[in-house]
Amino acid sequence: MTETVRPTPIVPKRARDPRLTNSDLAPLREQTWGTYDIFAFWMSDVHSVGGYVTAGSLFLLGLDPVQVLISLLVGIAVVYLFCDLVARPSQAAGVPYPVICRSAFGVFGANIPAVIRGLIAVAWYGIQTYLASAALDVVLLKLFPALTPLADVSQHGFLGLSLLGWFSFVLLWLVQAAVFWTGMETIRRFIDFCGPAVYVVMFLLAGFLVARAGWGAIDLNLGQVRYTGWQAVPVMLGAVALVVSYFSGPMLNFGDISRYGRSMTAVRRGNLLGLPVNFLLFSLLVVVTAALTVPVFGELITDPVATVARIDSTTAILLGALTFAVATVGINIVANFISPAFDFSHVNPQRISWRAGGMIAAVGSVLITPWNLYNSPEVIHYTLETLGAFIGPLFGVLIADYYLVRRRQVVVEDLFTLSPDGLYWYRKGFNQRAIAATVLGAAIAVVPVLVPGMTELAQYSWFIGMGVGLVAHTALSWRRR
Repeated sequence: MTETVRPTPIVPKRARDPRLTNSDLAPLREQTWGTYDIFAFWMSDVHSVGGYVTAGSLFLLGLDPVQVLISLLVGIAVVYLFCDLVARPSQAAGVPYPVICRSAFGVFGANIPAVIRGLIAVAWYGIQTYLASAALDVVLLKLFPALTPLADVSQHGFLGLSLLGWFSFVLLWLVQAAVFWTGMETIRRFIDFCGPAVYVVMFLLAGFLVARAGWGAIDLNLGQVRYTGWQAVPVMLGAVALVVSYFSGPMLNFGDISRYGRSMTAVRRGNLLGLPVNFLLFSLLVVVTAALTVPVFGELITDPVATVARIDSTTAILLGALTFAVATVGINIVANFISPAFDFSHVNPQRISWRAGGMIAAVGSVLITPWNLYNSPEVIHYTLETLGAFIGPLFGVLIADYYLVRRRQVVVEDLFTLSPDGLYWYRKGFNQRAIAATVLGAAIAVVPVLVPGMTELAQYSWFIGMGVGLVAHTALSWRRR
């Protein structure tokens, strides 16, 4: 079935203003990523310690396996739909997220969503680097038990992290920076390897546990079933929101990846394989592995690195922990390094290159001491919901502008001009309607997060912000017309 795309208006070709462009932000001359590359991107995103724990946690909510499966299907279907929506404008124009935002926010106003998203990515970049370094700590302690005192923060610690933790964190920080510095082609090859590598380890780990406990020990019901019938519906909706919230960052960032896609068909196929198909298979592997830790180790373990660390074989521990560390590095680069690189470069394209933007994010990730943030569950709880309140409106405004206001029409050359008669000049380079819709959406969505007694509603902060942002921007734009 062929797609009907509205023709782009014919306008005089404009010279690109140097204050709005550099070689990294300009439209791509060649888009080379195929279906497998997009599929591998999502494998790298899902196959991490955070993805493992998130998938396993759904089975501890008091739902039966069928209810969890339905929640997973609905949640990942929502993610798949939204990723297809956000992919199209960047793939069609060949530009990253902050540049395509100029059509909605204005050529200068686009710095607002760029900076917000960049700062969010810096926080997650630090946290993911810390998680990967924790896996590396396991390997080092297994190989060199004499390092154990150096892993004690009370004996040898600085700013809340042990000396061994600092070594692992800095080492992986340097590895990620080196991979990033070589450019997108190296990153593409790196993530093509990371996702499948984790599958190999996951199947080997599941096989090892099955051999120890037997097939009969597999119990998909990891938690006690507490909700039946209609009582389960609110819990299932919360599980759906959890899945969408986990992917909210990569969803918003996905234009940075889809711009490299050969076609929207290749992008959609990669999304289909990488999200619904891959996520469900990985979730089932997580459940089987976690369920078997009870008969094998005597307790439920939902951290894959901790599971690997309990195996007697040094070789297995090395293989497993290093693979999860590498996979976490992979998702960190594609989700939390590439995006802020574009965002910070967008603020001042002539002075901040893509590489310089990425290094700004890398340095910032150390300054926030992410291990202190991650070690506080209460802070993480509020952080996730607050981030959702701000990410949601940005997503809603972009989707509303491209599909409902502009009907999929973007004049690429006008994204790079400061001429007052350019389509995206608005008022001195700022679209006040988009900014107002974003502020309104964030303000309404953050209320349940801050007000005591509204915790159940707070988990839907992304949906609330996205919906308000979408409706408000559409209404304000149509009113102007």
